[in-house]
Amino acid sequence: MDDTTIALVTGANKGIGLEVARLLGRAGATVLIGARDPGRGAAAAGTLRDEGLTVHELQLDVTDPASVAAAARRVEEDHGRLDVLVNNAGILVGWARPADLSVDDVRLAFETNVFGVVAVTNAMLPLLRRSRAGRIVNVSSSMGSLTRLAAPDSGIPMMAYSASKAALNGLTVAYAADLREAGITVNSADPGYCATDLNGHTGPRTPAQGATVVVRLALLGDDASSGGFHDDDGPVPW
Repeated sequence: MDDTTIALVTGANKGIGLEVARLLGRAGATVLIGARDPGRGAAAAGTLRDEGLTVHELQLDVTDPASVAAAARRVEEDHGRLDVLVNNAGILVGWARPADLSVDDVRLAFETNVFGVVAVTNAMLPLLRRSRAGRIVNVSSSMGSLTRLAAPDSGIPMMAYSASKAALNGLTVAYAADLREAGITVNSADPGYCATDLNGHTGPRTPAQGATVVVRLALLGDDASSGGFHDDDGPVPW
């Protein structure tokens, strides 16, 4: 087994995912650009290759079981293992107040932000178990912090998105406990309010700034902690 880190980033053709891929590539990793649209994935991978990084596109729709299975087979055939999985793909739906929100909006948010993470993580786990030090990072949000949402001055949460990210944090804790003996760390990252397509580019932070905490957790050393929720400043309350 060579020493090159093999990293997969879902939803990596733009925004924070693309910046995570860029930073992992600069750190010397071979990065797989997971993208639902093959053309957009190829374009993003080409951009990073032009920067001298080792990057490959990988068609991956986290909501499509056949696509997830095919992606896992591709990683198996091309690399034989996986060292880093960044579950970044996500959507923001349901801007309405909770009482006006449709069940379909909540279901849609969970389909990508929660069920998609389970599907990809479980498909890639056999490959992560072959790593010397597997790392899983779930890209969450401060809007998934129940402590912060419960504060009197927090306002009314976007329920579909907030609930899905809170559920994602629950997955982080569960996977971390289950994989502790295997030496695979699992952590949630809060990139902050970044200007991306997800929010109409309204955030005050850049995607590159948001990517830093994700990459830090993806490249933790041998003394890595697991089962945490972190932003640039440290632990985020659950």
